[in-house]
Amino acid sequence: MTTGRKFLWGLLSFVCCWWGLSWLTNNRSLPNPWETAARFWALREVIFLHAGASLFRVLTALLLALMVGIPLGIYLGRSSIGGRLFGPLLYFLYPIPKVAFLPIFMLFFGLGNQSKVLLIFSVIVIQVIVSIRDAVNEIPVIYEEVLSNYTAKWRHRLYYVIWPALLPALFASLRVSIGISLASLFFAENYNTVYGVGYLILSAWAKMDYRQMMVGIVMIALIGYGLFAVIDWLEQKACQGRK
Repeated sequence: MTTGRKFLWGLLSFVCCWWGLSWLTNNRSLPNPWETAARFWALREVIFLHAGASLFRVLTALLLALMVGIPLGIYLGRSSIGGRLFGPLLYFLYPIPKVAFLPIFMLFFGLGNQSKVLLIFSVIVIQVIVSIRDAVNEIPVIYEEVLSNYTAKWRHRLYYVIWPALLPALFASLRVSIGISLASLFFAENYNTVYGVGYLILSAWAKMDYRQMMVGIVMIALIGYGLFAVIDWLEQKACQGRK
């Protein structure tokens, strides 16, 4: 199934489920898709400004998480000392709700985009580290022995063994991270901002403007679908030689 057909099928399924729930509940807090579509069109210019602000924050946080998480994950997977020293710390930090650090980020980094990006970054970076570490740990020892027979250098091990082994875990981690980061927008964008899908939804909910609230929710779904489609395309290109 092509990407376009997947999108149309997913959109049709989503709209049908949404319309069915709206019809069954018959509650104004869940407007039907047609009312929401009309509101979306009326607010289209503002909506895309909100979506652009949120997309910028999410992509920046994801990029930072990859820059930090991939090297650290490889190090923890390759180093027995590093695993023993920092593995327990990861297990302590992982279950903590990172939004609890929001006041700290605000105090240290201000109320602008920096604290919002760092909040989203803190939510997803440990997910990336743990996924990469586990993928590296699962590399069969025989692969290392074969390369050792050819006196392979570290860059050869990284290119021929480590990187291909961690790619599936990396893309799976990216999918999880995207979902978590989009969910975190509600907390990251609820202070000192006028643009962002999270702000749009919370503002509409406070005003009991449920059509606008649903517009924001649909926008998050569209952003998420677009990011997932890009991840699928990248995975297909990066892993096609392995299939």
